[in-house]
Amino acid sequence: MNLTTPALLFPAISLLLLAYTNRFLTLAQVVRQLGASADRGAELVQRQLPGLKRRIALTQYMQGFGVFSFLLCALSMFALFLDAQVPGKLLFGASILTLALSLVLSLVEVLISTEALSVVVKDLEAAGK
Repeated sequence: MNLTTPALLFPAISLLLLAYTNRFLTLAQVVRQLGASADRGAELVQRQLPGLKRRIALTQYMQGFGVFSFLLCALSMFALFLDAQVPGKLLFGASILTLALSLVLSLVEVLISTEALSVVVKDLEAAGK
């Protein structure tokens, strides 16, 4: 394995972290809007709070594992630069595993997000009847 193998992962992780940041900012905006809303105690808002709490925690872990993956990838490149093949390969493997974990957490967050949207849609349907 040479130095360019882990270097290929750098742009992917960077774009992934950017996407995670955008999702976090959107989630923060939703929470702030609900906090500023006059009907904070409404049943619809209260039903969304557990999902929002889970999404915030998942986003924190997604970003953490993404950053850790980036760090491991950088350390892998450094090890390979020093001609330390075994540590470089192990660090690269760990980087891929933490990236995969971050992606699984991202999938769970998306599922929770779509569940929250279905709650809102059901409420809109019930209000229209």
